[in-house]
Amino acid sequence: MGVVKCLLDTHTLLWTLCESPKLSSNARAAIADTNIQKFVSAASAYEIMYKHQLGKLPDYDYIAENYLRVLQEFGADELTISTQHAHYAGKFLWEHRDPFDRLLAAQAYIDNLTLITDDPYLKSLPWVSTLW
Repeated sequence: MGVVKCLLDTHTLLWTLCESPKLSSNARAAIADTNIQKFVSAASAYEIMYKHQLGKLPDYDYIAENYLRVLQEFGADELTISTQHAHYAGKFLWEHRDPFDRLLAAQAYIDNLTLITDDPYLKSLPWVSTLW
């Protein structure tokens, strides 16, 4: 069996970085497991800064303003957004309109990653493997 690969949803990343009690024990264990390769999407960088600029993430000012350094210290691999990811995100027959969630779902699906998320919309997708 190869290395398990996981993609952190944006809220999972924020809760991990802030050691939030909202993070489930399963998610916390997977993130701490050195046998699991962790990825963070470029979509999360955009989502964090976008929502920070709107004032929607007041508890995460430090992370938003120092995102690149914080992400480097965290040690996850960056997952860029490809044309294929963007195409599938728009193509999915799924009523959920959140563009960030759609991109994360497409990345998890295309790159065969387990998505660590507490989002009920993402957890309901039969074609995306999730963990919480």
